[in-house]
Amino acid sequence: MSSTHDVVITGIGLVSSLGEGVDTHWDRLSAEGAAPVLDAERFAPYTIHPLPVIDWSLQIAKRGDQRQMETWQRLGTYTAGLALDDAGIKGDEALCSTMDMIVAAAGGERDEQVDAAILAASETRDDTEVLINEKLTTELRPTLFLAQLSNLLAGNISIVHKVTGSSRTFMGEEGAGVAAIETAAARIRSGQSSHALVGGAFQTEHPDMLLGYEFRGFLHRAPWKPLWQRSGTEGGGVVTGSGAAFLVLESREHAERRGRKIYATLATTISDRVRRRSTDLAAAIGAMLDKAGLPAGPLLALSGASGAHEATAAEKAAFAARPDIAARGFSNLTGHLKEAQFPFAVALAALTIDRGSAYPAFDAQTEPAFDGVPEAALATAVGFFHFEGMALLTAPR
Repeated sequence: MSSTHDVVITGIGLVSSLGEGVDTHWDRLSAEGAAPVLDAERFAPYTIHPLPVIDWSLQIAKRGDQRQMETWQRLGTYTAGLALDDAGIKGDEALCSTMDMIVAAAGGERDEQVDAAILAASETRDDTEVLINEKLTTELRPTLFLAQLSNLLAGNISIVHKVTGSSRTFMGEEGAGVAAIETAAARIRSGQSSHALVGGAFQTEHPDMLLGYEFRGFLHRAPWKPLWQRSGTEGGGVVTGSGAAFLVLESREHAERRGRKIYATLATTISDRVRRRSTDLAAAIGAMLDKAGLPAGPLLALSGASGAHEATAAEKAAFAARPDIAARGFSNLTGHLKEAQFPFAVALAALTIDRGSAYPAFDAQTEPAFDGVPEAALATAVGFFHFEGMALLTAPR
C-alpha cells in the first residue's frame, strides 16, 4: 500500500570505468558477456578500473571551479549534476534551495609532494616536531590539512549546483554510503525532508587511496579474476575502481506533484555492524535478509561485494542459503567504489526495476540465471572491513 511519504528515486547520476550516465551503464551492464575496463600497469601489482575521459565543463561550467577541485571532488560534483539533471531539478532555484544533501566521502586526496618532503627532510633532521610545523605552515594549500577535508565535496556541489538546503557528510568506507541513504530515507519518511540529493564518489587513481587498503592486505595482487572467484588468491581480493553515484530521493507526494518519472520505491533500508572476530558474518547477513521484508519468489540482488576474502565469502554463503536470490556482483565491471558502493548498488537496483529486465550474470561461472521481470530488487554493501547494509527496492505503484 503506497503512502505520500514513500521514498522514491527520481534521479540517478552514475560515472564509472564503463562510462557516464544511466543509459551507458544500462547498455554495458545488460549486455551478455560484458568485459571490464582494467589498468594493470600504472599501479602494478595492483589492478584498477580507471575513470573514462570526462568533459568536466558539461556539469562544472567555470574553469576556476574545476581548477580548485581535486579529481575526487570534480567526480562527485559532476555526477551530482547528472542526477539533478535526470530528476529535472538542476537550475530550478526554488527546488535546489530547499533540497537536502547527504554525501558519503573519504578524507580526500593527500598532498603527496608535502608528504614526500617531510619524509625526505626527516632523514637529516632530528627536530621532528619543528620540521613538521615548518612544513605544515609553509607547504600546504589553504585546506590546512594534508588531505582535503571530506565536506569539501558537499561544499562544491552547493557552490556549483546551488543545492543549499541542509547538508551532512558521512565518512567511513561503505558504511558512509549506507548511512547517507538510510538517513535521507528516514528524513523523507518522517516528513522532515521532501527531496534530497544523496551519494558519494571515490577516486582510486592516487597512491594514498590504494595504500589505505594495502596496509591490511586487502588488495588483490594476482592477475585479475572475477569477483566471486578471488578467494585464496595472492594478497586480498579487492580490485578498486574510480566512480561515483548520486541519487535524487523524494517523497512520493513531492515527486507526483512535480509530475516526475519514478524509477523505483526505496521500501526498506537496514544496517548493522557486527563484531567480525566473534560473530558469524554469514549468519548476521542472513539475519539482515530476514528483516528486510523480502518478497516471496525469485529476487535479483545487486551486490556491492568488494572481493575482500572474508566479507565476500560470507555474503556468498548467505546468498547460497537462499537459492531464490540471484546475486549480481557489479564490482566485476566497475571495481570497488568504497563510499560510492552502496549508492551505486541502489542505483543499479532501481534501473533493473525501471527497465523491467534483469541483468545477465556478470560472472557466468558463479552467478545464477534470473528469469522473469524484476518487480523488486535488493541492493547490498558488506564492507570490506566493517559495516553491513542493504536496501529493498520495489516497483513504483
